[in-house]
Order: sequence, then structure tokens, then C-alpha cells
Amino acid sequence: MAIMLSGKAIGQGMPVYDNTNFISLAKSLIESAKQTSQLLKTVNFLKDQKENIEKVHDVVKQLKAVQELARNNQILFEVVRGDLREILNSPYIKPEEVTRISNSFNAIIDNSLADLDFAEQILSSDYLRMTDAERAFVLKEKELQSKEMVVEIQQKTRRYRDIISFREMQDKINNREIGY
Repeated sequence: MAIMLSGKAIGQGMPVYDNTNFISLAKSLIESAKQTSQLLKTVNFLKDQKENIEKVHDVVKQLKAVQELARNNQILFEVVRGDLREILNSPYIKPEEVTRISNSFNAIIDNSLADLDFAEQILSSDYLRMTDAERAFVLKEKELQSKEMVVEIQQKTRRYRDIISFREMQDKINNREIGY
């Protein structure tokens, strides 16, 4: 058998590789690794900043709660200082009622002072081992309790004023001159 080859024989030679593609790929991988590393650093930085912002937010909440506590206690003291004196000096309040009225107002004030002391302990001491968020929550609860005390003392004041007003009207009716 004879194989007939026409003209020229062409042989397949060595394959040719383009080394520049491998170098370019390696450079791209290195650059991607750098970018990924930088991205991870940025993510960690942003996480830290988020935690810092949350801490500042909690501190601001604490400050607002303490301001509100102080404002509510100021209202309580002003009511007791002015209105209670007026109520107790009224001729229409019986002597046996003076002690009861004083005790009810004093109980509210004592509770208010105890809350302020507790808030001071929460803010100034670290033995309670609370996070800023937990402190803010407890202070917010104390703020709500102080608002309730303000409402309670205002209701008591209004009630005692109504009693005084009723007794004053009753006295005027009972002591009016009859001129028929």
C-alpha cells in the first residue's frame, strides 16, 4: 500500500503559549486580593463606627431620660412647695387631715428622691455591670415613673382644691344671713 502524499508534508509543531495572559491573570488576582483585603478593613471599620454610633445614641437617650427625670422632680418640688402650703393653710382643711395630706405628698417626694438616687447609682457606678442600652432602658422606666408621680401629685392637688372649694361653698351656704 502506498500512500500518496501530495506535494508537501506539514507537521504539527510545538504548541505556543502566550505567557502574557498568565502574568496578566496573576496581576488581576493580586489586585483583587488587595481590594478584598481593603474591603474587609472597610467593613470592620464600619462595624466599629456603627457600635460607636449606637453607644453615643444610648448615651444621648440616657441624657434625655436624666433631663426628663430632673424636670419632673422640679415640677414635683414646685407643686409641693407652693400648692401644698396653700392647701395646708386653708381654714377648710381639718387638723386631722393635715397629717394625712402631708404624708401622702411626702411619700411621693420620698419615692422621687429614691428614684433620683437610683439613677445616680446607675450612671456613676459600674458595679451593676449594665450596658449603655440597659442603662438607657432603666432610666427610661424611671422617667415614666416620674411622669406618673407628677400626674398623681397633680390629681391630689386638684382633689384637695375641690374639697376646699366645696367646704368653702358649704360654709357660705350654712352661714348666710336669712332675710325673709
